[in-house]
Amino acid sequence: MKSIYLDNAATTKIDEQVIEVVYTSMKDNFGNPSSTHQFGRKAKTAVETARKNIAKQFNVTASEIIFTAGGTEADNLILQNAVLNLGVKTIITSKLEHHAVLHTCNYLAKTYNINLNYVKVDEFGSIDLIHLEELLSNSDDKILVSLMYINNEIGNILPAEEISIICKKHNALFHSDTVQAIGHYNLDLQKTPIDFIVASAHKFHGPKGVGFAYFKKGFGILPMLHGGDQERGARSSTENVHAILGMEKALEIAVLNLQKDKNYIENLKIYFISELKKISKNIQFNGLSADLEKSSYTILNTRFPLKNDMLLFSLDMAGIAVSGGSACQSGSNIGSHVLSEILIGTEADKTSIRFSFSKYTTKDALDITVKELQKMVL
Repeated sequence: MKSIYLDNAATTKIDEQVIEVVYTSMKDNFGNPSSTHQFGRKAKTAVETARKNIAKQFNVTASEIIFTAGGTEADNLILQNAVLNLGVKTIITSKLEHHAVLHTCNYLAKTYNINLNYVKVDEFGSIDLIHLEELLSNSDDKILVSLMYINNEIGNILPAEEISIICKKHNALFHSDTVQAIGHYNLDLQKTPIDFIVASAHKFHGPKGVGFAYFKKGFGILPMLHGGDQERGARSSTENVHAILGMEKALEIAVLNLQKDKNYIENLKIYFISELKKISKNIQFNGLSADLEKSSYTILNTRFPLKNDMLLFSLDMAGIAVSGGSACQSGSNIGSHVLSEILIGTEADKTSIRFSFSKYTTKDALDITVKELQKMVL
Protein backbone atom coordinates (compact mmCIF):
# COMPACT_ATOMS: atom_id res chain seq x y z
CA MET A 1 0.00 0.00 0.00
CA LYS A 2 1.38 3.37 -1.03
CA SER A 3 1.41 6.10 1.61
CA ILE A 4 -0.04 9.41 0.48
CA TYR A 5 0.40 12.63 2.44
CA LEU A 6 -2.25 15.33 1.90
CA ASP A 7 -2.04 17.11 5.25
CA ASN A 8 0.53 19.80 4.48
CA ALA A 9 -1.39 22.51 6.33
CA ALA A 10 -0.59 20.52 9.48
CA THR A 11 3.10 20.09 8.71
CA THR A 12 5.35 19.58 5.72
CA LYS A 13 8.11 17.19 4.75
CA ILE A 14 11.52 18.68 5.51
CA ASP A 15 13.47 19.64 2.41
CA GLU A 16 16.63 17.57 1.91
CA GLN A 17 18.73 20.74 1.65
CA VAL A 18 17.35 21.87 5.00
CA ILE A 19 18.24 18.53 6.58
CA GLU A 20 21.80 18.95 5.32
CA VAL A 21 22.07 22.45 6.82
CA VAL A 22 20.71 21.23 10.18
CA TYR A 23 23.03 18.21 10.17
CA THR A 24 26.09 20.30 9.36
CA SER A 25 25.21 22.79 12.09
CA MET A 26 24.69 20.04 14.68
CA LYS A 27 28.05 18.53 13.76
CA ASP A 28 30.18 21.64 13.34
CA ASN A 29 28.44 24.53 15.10
CA PHE A 30 27.56 23.29 18.60
CA GLY A 31 28.56 26.37 20.60
CA ASN A 32 26.20 28.34 22.83
CA PRO A 33 25.52 31.72 21.17
CA SER A 34 25.72 33.40 24.59
CA SER A 35 29.28 32.18 25.17
CA THR A 36 32.08 34.64 24.47
CA HIS A 37 34.68 32.12 23.27
CA GLN A 38 35.21 31.21 19.61
CA PHE A 39 32.62 28.41 19.62
CA GLY A 40 29.97 30.73 21.01
CA ARG A 41 30.90 33.54 18.65
CA LYS A 42 30.61 31.21 15.68
CA ALA A 43 27.11 30.14 16.73
CA LYS A 44 26.09 33.75 17.48
CA THR A 45 27.30 34.90 14.05
CA ALA A 46 25.29 32.15 12.36
CA VAL A 47 22.11 33.07 14.28
CA GLU A 48 22.46 36.79 13.55
CA THR A 49 23.18 36.15 9.88
CA ALA A 50 20.03 34.02 9.70
CA ARG A 51 18.06 36.80 11.39
CA LYS A 52 19.26 39.34 8.81
CA ASN A 53 18.51 37.03 5.89
CA ILE A 54 15.01 36.23 7.18
CA ALA A 55 14.28 39.92 7.81
CA LYS A 56 15.25 40.79 4.22
CA GLN A 57 12.54 38.48 2.88
CA PHE A 58 9.90 40.71 4.52
CA ASN A 59 11.63 44.06 3.90
CA VAL A 60 12.17 44.66 7.62
CA THR A 61 15.22 44.98 9.86
CA ALA A 62 16.89 42.16 11.80
CA SER A 63 16.08 43.85 15.13
CA GLU A 64 12.37 43.35 14.42
CA ILE A 65 12.66 39.52 14.29
CA ILE A 66 12.45 37.47 17.51
CA PHE A 67 13.10 33.74 17.25
CA THR A 68 10.60 31.49 19.04
CA ALA A 69 9.70 27.82 19.31
CA GLY A 70 6.99 28.26 16.67
CA GLY A 71 3.82 30.09 15.72
CA THR A 72 1.91 29.42 18.94
CA GLU A 73 4.60 30.94 21.13
CA ALA A 74 4.95 33.87 18.73
CA ASP A 75 1.19 34.56 18.85
CA ASN A 76 1.27 34.38 22.65
CA LEU A 77 4.27 36.70 22.86
CA ILE A 78 2.57 39.29 20.67
CA LEU A 79 -0.87 39.15 22.27
CA GLN A 80 0.44 39.22 25.80
CA ASN A 81 2.74 42.12 24.97
CA ALA A 82 -0.16 44.02 23.45
CA VAL A 83 -2.02 43.85 26.76
CA LEU A 84 0.76 43.91 29.35
CA ASN A 85 3.19 46.21 27.61
CA LEU A 86 1.45 48.26 24.92
CA GLY A 87 -1.69 49.36 26.75
CA VAL A 88 -4.25 47.45 24.69
CA LYS A 89 -7.65 47.33 26.42
CA THR A 90 -9.74 45.87 23.58
CA ILE A 91 -8.95 43.01 21.21
CA ILE A 92 -10.96 42.49 18.03
CA THR A 93 -10.64 39.06 16.44
CA SER A 94 -12.88 36.48 14.74
CA LYS A 95 -14.24 33.13 15.86
CA LEU A 96 -12.41 31.48 12.96
CA GLU A 97 -8.90 32.10 14.31
CA HIS A 98 -6.42 29.40 15.25
CA HIS A 99 -6.67 28.41 18.89
CA ALA A 100 -3.21 29.89 19.48
CA VAL A 101 -5.02 33.22 19.13
CA LEU A 102 -8.52 32.38 20.38
CA HIS A 103 -7.44 30.66 23.58
CA THR A 104 -4.85 33.34 24.33
CA CYS A 105 -7.42 36.10 23.81
CA ASN A 106 -9.86 34.33 26.13
CA TYR A 107 -7.14 34.00 28.77
CA LEU A 108 -6.26 37.69 28.51
CA ALA A 109 -9.93 38.72 28.69
CA LYS A 110 -10.52 36.67 31.84
CA THR A 111 -7.24 37.47 33.56
CA TYR A 112 -6.83 41.15 32.74
CA ASN A 113 -10.43 42.20 32.10
CA ILE A 114 -9.74 42.96 28.47
CA ASN A 115 -12.70 43.67 26.18
CA LEU A 116 -12.91 40.93 23.58
CA ASN A 117 -15.00 41.57 20.46
CA TYR A 118 -15.60 39.26 17.51
CA VAL A 119 -15.99 40.66 14.02
CA LYS A 120 -18.76 39.08 11.96
CA VAL A 121 -18.03 36.64 9.14
CA ASP A 122 -20.30 35.55 6.30
CA GLU A 123 -21.25 32.00 5.29
CA PHE A 124 -17.98 31.69 3.39
CA GLY A 125 -15.87 32.77 6.35
CA SER A 126 -15.03 36.20 4.93
CA ILE A 127 -14.51 39.07 7.37
CA ASP A 128 -17.25 41.72 7.47
CA LEU A 129 -15.16 44.88 6.95
CA ILE A 130 -18.11 47.16 7.66
CA HIS A 131 -18.62 45.52 11.04
CA LEU A 132 -14.88 45.81 11.72
CA GLU A 133 -15.10 49.57 11.09
CA GLU A 134 -18.09 49.77 13.45
CA LEU A 135 -16.26 47.93 16.22
CA LEU A 136 -13.26 50.22 15.84
CA SER A 137 -15.42 53.34 15.76
CA ASN A 138 -17.38 52.41 18.89
CA SER A 139 -14.41 52.30 21.24
CA ASP A 140 -11.97 54.85 22.60
CA ASP A 141 -9.71 52.11 23.99
CA LYS A 142 -6.31 51.19 22.67
CA ILE A 143 -7.26 48.36 20.27
CA LEU A 144 -5.49 45.39 18.75
CA VAL A 145 -7.03 43.70 15.70
CA SER A 146 -5.94 40.05 15.37
CA LEU A 147 -6.98 38.29 12.15
CA MET A 148 -5.17 35.44 10.42
CA TYR A 149 -3.70 35.97 6.96
CA ILE A 150 -4.74 32.55 5.67
CA ASN A 151 -7.24 30.41 7.53
CA ASN A 152 -5.62 27.07 8.32
CA GLU A 153 -8.85 25.10 7.78
CA ILE A 154 -10.68 26.70 4.87
CA GLY A 155 -7.78 28.56 3.23
CA ASN A 156 -9.45 31.97 2.98
CA ILE A 157 -6.99 34.78 2.27
CA LEU A 158 -7.47 37.90 4.40
CA PRO A 159 -7.72 41.26 2.61
CA ALA A 160 -4.75 42.35 4.69
CA GLU A 161 -4.02 45.60 2.85
CA GLU A 162 -7.58 46.82 3.34
CA ILE A 163 -7.55 45.88 7.00
CA SER A 164 -4.18 47.55 7.57
CA ILE A 165 -5.65 50.77 6.13
CA ILE A 166 -8.72 50.49 8.37
CA CYS A 167 -6.54 49.86 11.43
CA LYS A 168 -4.31 52.83 10.65
CA LYS A 169 -7.36 55.03 10.20
CA HIS A 170 -8.52 54.15 13.72
CA ASN A 171 -5.03 54.07 15.32
CA ALA A 172 -5.43 50.36 16.05
CA LEU A 173 -2.61 47.84 16.16
CA PHE A 174 -2.78 44.99 13.63
CA HIS A 175 -1.60 41.44 14.35
CA SER A 176 -1.93 38.65 11.81
CA ASP A 177 -1.16 34.97 12.29
CA THR A 178 0.70 34.43 9.02
CA VAL A 179 1.75 30.82 9.67
CA GLN A 180 -0.04 29.45 6.57
CA ALA A 181 1.16 32.29 4.34
CA ILE A 182 4.89 32.51 4.96
CA GLY A 183 6.87 30.47 2.45
CA HIS A 184 3.87 30.40 0.11
CA TYR A 185 3.16 34.09 -0.53
CA ASN A 186 5.37 37.15 -0.79
CA LEU A 187 4.82 39.49 2.13
CA ASP A 188 6.41 42.95 2.00
CA LEU A 189 5.67 44.58 5.35
CA GLN A 190 6.44 48.01 3.97
CA LYS A 191 3.70 47.66 1.34
CA THR A 192 1.30 45.86 3.71
CA PRO A 193 2.04 47.49 7.08
CA ILE A 194 1.07 44.81 9.59
CA ASP A 195 2.44 45.53 13.06
CA PHE A 196 2.96 41.92 14.15
CA ILE A 197 3.25 38.64 12.23
CA VAL A 198 4.34 35.09 13.11
CA ALA A 199 5.97 32.15 11.37
CA SER A 200 6.48 28.44 11.97
CA ALA A 201 9.23 26.78 9.92
CA HIS A 202 7.58 23.37 9.66
CA LYS A 203 4.81 24.86 7.50
CA PHE A 204 7.30 25.56 4.67
CA HIS A 205 9.51 22.45 4.71
CA GLY A 206 11.66 23.49 7.64
CA PRO A 207 12.21 21.87 11.05
CA LYS A 208 9.60 21.71 13.79
CA GLY A 209 9.98 23.64 17.03
CA VAL A 210 11.21 26.91 15.54
CA GLY A 211 9.57 30.08 14.25
CA PHE A 212 9.64 33.80 14.79
CA ALA A 213 7.60 36.80 15.83
CA TYR A 214 7.89 40.12 14.01
CA PHE A 215 7.45 43.23 16.15
CA LYS A 216 7.35 46.45 14.15
CA LYS A 217 10.14 48.79 15.17
CA GLY A 218 9.21 51.07 18.07
CA PHE A 219 7.35 48.52 20.17
CA GLY A 220 9.11 47.37 23.32
CA ILE A 221 8.92 43.66 24.11
CA LEU A 222 8.21 42.23 27.54
CA PRO A 223 9.42 38.60 27.76
CA MET A 224 7.14 35.72 28.71
CA LEU A 225 10.15 33.56 29.59
CA HIS A 226 12.56 34.86 32.22
CA GLY A 227 16.03 33.72 33.16
CA GLY A 228 18.36 35.19 30.55
CA ASP A 229 18.77 38.05 28.10
CA GLN A 230 18.68 36.09 24.84
CA GLU A 231 16.91 37.62 21.84
CA ARG A 232 17.77 41.12 23.10
CA GLY A 233 15.95 40.38 26.32
CA ALA A 234 12.70 39.45 24.52
CA ARG A 235 12.93 35.68 25.04
CA SER A 236 15.07 33.93 27.62
CA SER A 237 16.32 30.53 26.44
CA THR A 238 19.39 29.39 24.54
CA GLU A 239 18.67 29.84 20.83
CA ASN A 240 17.94 26.68 18.86
CA VAL A 241 20.84 27.31 16.50
CA HIS A 242 20.40 24.27 14.24
CA ALA A 243 16.66 24.79 13.80
CA ILE A 244 17.09 28.53 13.17
CA LEU A 245 19.59 27.83 10.40
CA GLY A 246 17.22 25.20 9.01
CA MET A 247 14.40 27.75 8.99
CA GLU A 248 16.62 30.26 7.22
CA LYS A 249 17.41 27.71 4.50
CA ALA A 250 13.79 26.56 4.18
CA LEU A 251 12.61 30.15 3.70
CA GLU A 252 15.37 30.85 1.19
CA ILE A 253 14.33 27.82 -0.87
CA ALA A 254 10.63 28.66 -0.59
CA VAL A 255 11.08 32.26 -1.74
CA LEU A 256 13.45 31.31 -4.56
CA ASN A 257 10.99 28.76 -5.96
CA LEU A 258 7.76 30.44 -4.88
CA GLN A 259 6.20 31.12 -8.28
CA LYS A 260 7.23 27.76 -9.74
CA ASP A 261 5.88 25.86 -6.75
CA LYS A 262 2.70 27.95 -6.71
CA ASN A 263 1.98 27.19 -10.36
CA TYR A 264 2.61 23.47 -9.84
CA ILE A 265 0.48 23.15 -6.70
CA GLU A 266 -2.31 25.35 -8.04
CA ASN A 267 -2.64 23.13 -11.10
CA LEU A 268 -2.89 20.10 -8.82
CA LYS A 269 -5.63 21.80 -6.84
CA ILE A 270 -7.58 22.65 -10.01
CA TYR A 271 -7.26 19.04 -11.18
CA PHE A 272 -8.32 17.63 -7.81
CA ILE A 273 -11.41 19.85 -7.69
CA SER A 274 -12.47 18.65 -11.14
CA GLU A 275 -11.93 14.99 -10.19
CA LEU A 276 -13.87 15.34 -6.93
CA LYS A 277 -16.81 16.86 -8.82
CA LYS A 278 -16.89 13.75 -11.02
CA ILE A 279 -17.50 11.60 -7.93
CA SER A 280 -20.66 13.50 -7.06
CA LYS A 281 -22.24 16.76 -8.17
CA ASN A 282 -23.29 17.24 -4.55
CA ILE A 283 -19.73 17.57 -3.25
CA GLN A 284 -19.16 21.14 -2.07
CA PHE A 285 -16.21 23.16 -0.84
CA ASN A 286 -16.16 25.00 2.45
CA GLY A 287 -15.33 28.65 2.78
CA LEU A 288 -13.65 30.06 -0.30
CA SER A 289 -11.31 27.10 -0.65
CA ALA A 290 -12.38 26.37 -4.25
CA ASP A 291 -11.83 30.02 -5.26
CA LEU A 292 -8.31 30.20 -6.66
CA GLU A 293 -8.11 33.97 -6.19
CA LYS A 294 -9.45 34.20 -2.65
CA SER A 295 -8.00 31.06 -1.05
CA SER A 296 -4.60 29.49 -0.56
CA TYR A 297 -3.50 27.23 -3.39
CA THR A 298 -2.36 24.73 -0.76
CA ILE A 299 -5.74 24.09 0.95
CA LEU A 300 -9.04 22.55 -0.21
CA ASN A 301 -11.73 21.93 2.39
CA THR A 302 -14.27 19.49 0.92
CA ARG A 303 -17.79 18.75 2.20
CA PHE A 304 -19.18 15.38 1.15
CA PRO A 305 -22.93 14.81 0.68
CA LEU A 306 -23.23 12.44 3.64
CA LYS A 307 -22.29 11.96 7.25
CA ASN A 308 -19.54 9.38 7.63
CA ASP A 309 -17.73 9.53 10.96
CA MET A 310 -15.32 6.85 9.75
CA LEU A 311 -14.21 8.61 6.55
CA LEU A 312 -11.04 10.08 8.04
CA PHE A 313 -10.15 6.71 9.58
CA SER A 314 -10.96 4.84 6.37
CA LEU A 315 -8.68 7.10 4.36
CA ASP A 316 -5.92 6.56 6.89
CA MET A 317 -6.37 2.81 6.60
CA ALA A 318 -6.02 3.22 2.84
CA GLY A 319 -2.69 4.99 3.42
CA ILE A 320 -3.99 8.50 2.80
CA ALA A 321 -3.24 11.16 5.41
CA VAL A 322 -5.71 14.06 5.55
CA SER A 323 -7.39 16.17 8.24
CA GLY A 324 -10.97 16.75 9.31
CA GLY A 325 -10.10 20.12 10.78
CA SER A 326 -7.12 21.61 12.54
CA ALA A 327 -4.47 18.95 13.08
CA CYS A 328 -3.48 20.72 16.30
CA GLN A 329 -6.64 19.11 17.71
CA SER A 330 -6.38 15.80 15.90
CA GLY A 331 -6.39 13.80 19.11
CA SER A 332 -9.69 15.24 20.30
CA ASN A 333 -13.30 14.51 19.42
CA ILE A 334 -14.15 18.18 19.16
CA GLY A 335 -15.40 19.18 15.73
CA SER A 336 -13.98 22.07 13.73
CA HIS A 337 -14.83 25.40 15.38
CA VAL A 338 -14.36 27.06 11.98
CA LEU A 339 -16.90 24.87 10.16
CA SER A 340 -19.29 25.06 13.12
CA GLU A 341 -19.27 28.83 12.72
CA ILE A 342 -19.98 29.00 8.98
CA LEU A 343 -22.13 25.92 8.28
CA ILE A 344 -25.74 25.67 9.38
CA GLY A 345 -28.48 23.04 9.51
CA THR A 346 -27.91 19.73 7.77
CA GLU A 347 -24.77 21.04 6.03
CA ALA A 348 -23.00 21.22 9.39
CA ASP A 349 -23.70 17.50 9.94
CA LYS A 350 -22.05 16.40 6.71
CA THR A 351 -18.47 15.11 6.75
CA SER A 352 -15.77 17.55 5.70
CA ILE A 353 -12.16 16.76 4.90
CA ARG A 354 -9.26 19.20 4.56
CA PHE A 355 -6.85 18.23 1.79
CA SER A 356 -3.65 20.26 1.71
CA PHE A 357 -0.89 20.09 -0.86
CA SER A 358 2.83 20.81 -1.24
CA LYS A 359 5.57 20.71 -3.84
CA TYR A 360 5.94 16.99 -3.03
CA THR A 361 2.30 16.17 -3.88
CA THR A 362 1.83 14.28 -7.15
CA LYS A 363 -1.02 13.86 -9.60
CA ASP A 364 -0.75 10.10 -9.12
CA ALA A 365 -1.39 10.54 -5.38
CA LEU A 366 -4.51 12.57 -6.12
CA ASP A 367 -5.78 9.93 -8.57
CA ILE A 368 -5.40 7.21 -5.95
CA THR A 369 -7.18 9.39 -3.39
CA VAL A 370 -10.11 9.97 -5.75
CA LYS A 371 -10.44 6.24 -6.41
CA GLU A 372 -10.52 5.48 -2.69
CA LEU A 373 -13.07 8.24 -2.08
CA GLN A 374 -15.33 6.80 -4.79
CA LYS A 375 -15.53 3.58 -2.79
CA MET A 376 -16.30 5.41 0.45
CA VAL A 377 -18.79 8.12 -0.45
CA LEU A 378 -20.93 6.59 -3.20
